[in-house]
Amino acid sequence: MKEHIHKRVLEVSEYIARTHATVRDAAVVFGVSKSTVHKDVTERLPALDRELAARVKRVLDLNKAERHIRGGEATRQKYRRQRS
Repeated sequence: MKEHIHKRVLEVSEYIARTHATVRDAAVVFGVSKSTVHKDVTERLPALDRELAARVKRVLDLNKAERHIRGGEATRQKYRRQRS
């Protein structure tokens, strides 16, 4: 793995573990695509740091379980703004 990819994988993973960010949020912060972040944390990270990979997986699993709530809240806010 190239050094810049190795560095990015670790930086993105630490960010997600520390802030509980979504893949989308991390992609914006690091200026890469959601697909890149997802590949970094699900495929590349386990080969580099299993413990960090486990922490990131727990965050991603939690985000996945909560996404219907975030989506519902976003829709609610959208319609509130339209009525105002």
